[in-house]
Amino acid sequence: MPCVLLAAAIAAEVAGTTAMKYSDGFTKLWPSLGTAVGYLPAFTLLAQTLKTMSVGTAYAIWAGAGTAAVAAIGTFFLGESANTVELAGIALVIVGVVLLNLGGAH
Repeated sequence: MPCVLLAAAIAAEVAGTTAMKYSDGFTKLWPSLGTAVGYLPAFTLLAQTLKTMSVGTAYAIWAGAGTAAVAAIGTFFLGESANTVELAGIALVIVGVVLLNLGGAH
């Protein structure tokens, strides 16, 4: 169950961050509200996850997976460029998340 909650927290955070991109520095109402609607459940679900998962592991997975997902959205859907160094960094984040999961620290 904590993995499901964590996955939902990650999805909500990614949605909130994507909405933030469109908020134009919180000057546009609907994307700004979308940011809040994404982040409120993200932190609520993360807090629920922390009841049964260690904070270091949960936060590393949450931040790493969220970072990789937002970078992919930026590259594939928002027309942002990605060079070899950036792609290598994202790959290292993904490898780190996988290693944390394989370590069985949760």
